[in-house]
Amino acid sequence: MKDQALPAPIESPLLAERAGSAAQHGFFTRIGGVSEGIYRGLNVGLGSKDERENVVENRARIARWFSAAPDRLATVHQVHSPDVVVVDDGYDGARPEADAMVSATPGIVLGVLAADCGPILFCDPEARVVGAAHAGWKGALYGVLESTIAAMEKLGASRQNILASLGPSISRRNYEVGPEFISRFLGVDKAYARYFTPSEKTDHAMFDLPGLTTQRLSDAGVTAENLDICTYPDEDRFFSYRRTTHRQEPDYGRQISAIMIRA
Repeated sequence: MKDQALPAPIESPLLAERAGSAAQHGFFTRIGGVSEGIYRGLNVGLGSKDERENVVENRARIARWFSAAPDRLATVHQVHSPDVVVVDDGYDGARPEADAMVSATPGIVLGVLAADCGPILFCDPEARVVGAAHAGWKGALYGVLESTIAAMEKLGASRQNILASLGPSISRRNYEVGPEFISRFLGVDKAYARYFTPSEKTDHAMFDLPGLTTQRLSDAGVTAENLDICTYPDEDRFFSYRRTTHRQEPDYGRQISAIMIRA
């Protein structure tokens, strides 16, 4: 385990300013981990083919950044669904199939993994309820954001007080999609044509996933922010599934975005 640097997460200006006293958060990069090779840095993906001991150490470093024990870092087995789980004092380390978590329990770190998909951190600082969601195109289109907000409300949050920040994710300029992808979206809502611009390939388009995500958040009645950081070109800081695919690499790492209610 060579790298002894500390993780250096990116902060959301919105959450730092308006939820800082209630919650601690960070959009973590590759910086500060012990993985090597194509997983170099802070790979936290248990589903990757990285050495498990390295992934476990990287996840422990995330927990330590929050001054939490490693078993207080809660993640799920992400499956591109709209499903949300509630995490409380009874958290036992299980990773159910879901793509979002909510909690009103101080000291539990909610973490979502991504490598181009959108990580969204939520907080109602007045009700002291937090959430974390993983939204690729499927999650954003089929309701994971709205499901997370509704689950937070069941824990006492108020929609008008919820803050949501979209962290590093792939941008329109690096997300080319084909005609079947476009048709799927237009079949749901013709207005979604605004998120596609023509690409150099015939019948293909560049897709604005962050634009769709932040619009869905705003339409749901929460205060939303996009950090506008693209994962694809920034290899020093971010893993990228699409970059890995273009290079025909055998696997890829995942970065984590996490939030915790302060005790």
